[in-house]
Amino acid sequence: MKKYLYLVTFLFCIHFGAAAQTIRASNYNIKGYIKSDGKIQNSSYQTIGYIKSDGRIQNASYNTIGYVKDGKVQDNHYNTVGHIDQDGKVTGSNYSTLGYIKNDGTVQGSNYTTLGYANGVKKEWAAVVFFFFEMK
Repeated sequence: MKKYLYLVTFLFCIHFGAAAQTIRASNYNIKGYIKSDGKIQNSSYQTIGYIKSDGRIQNASYNTIGYVKDGKVQDNHYNTVGHIDQDGKVTGSNYSTLGYIKNDGTVQGSNYTTLGYANGVKKEWAAVVFFFFEMK
């Protein structure tokens, strides 16, 4: 029985550890989670939005609030609100620098101060969460 409980606990931890990546503030407090299917949750595990595989960004009510694809972030009217370069530089619609997503998941503001951490999260998704989507 003891081995069975250990196995169940181990599998539970693997499943939930792999299923969601933690979004942390600069002080390492948990801001929320992004699951592998694009579900965005706040620190209380309440769903606050979705990033769909086709690039649609939706709020918790499944209303499309924008799009992210090929490094471009658009609002729900397809107006460009930002860009994410392959190197992780995040810019606004006028190409002014908003910040950076580093390869290790560190998220920095335009002045290189650390805003938070998104280890294991796609750069586009991390940019959407930190710069274009308000986590409540």
